[in-house]
Amino acid sequence: MKPSALTTHVLDTAAGIPAAGVAVELWRMEDATLVTRATTNADGRTDAPLMDAASFRPGRYELRFAVGDYFRARGQAAGFLDVVALNVGLEAGRGHYHVPLLCSPWSYSTYRGS
Repeated sequence: MKPSALTTHVLDTAAGIPAAGVAVELWRMEDATLVTRATTNADGRTDAPLMDAASFRPGRYELRFAVGDYFRARGQAAGFLDVVALNVGLEAGRGHYHVPLLCSPWSYSTYRGS
């Protein structure tokens, strides 16, 4: 089986830059447990995986991105979005899960990256 892990990356598509300073929370949905909190760095990534191979547990998770705070800190109106919540199902042995968030004050998209 391939070891599994979870990482993320946030891009500000309105400005065309990595989104530095976005607060990210990872919640395990089965028991409503906060797994970790992190903040994106200058490259729009967290400094460490949200779950590395050693701490990985399969299940249903919610990633919460505080994009409204990010846009307000940049002097922009937060627009339509405040906290973007993405619900994902993670399975053991499926390899690295990478969940990018591409956002503007008005919209977002995501996909399973590599």
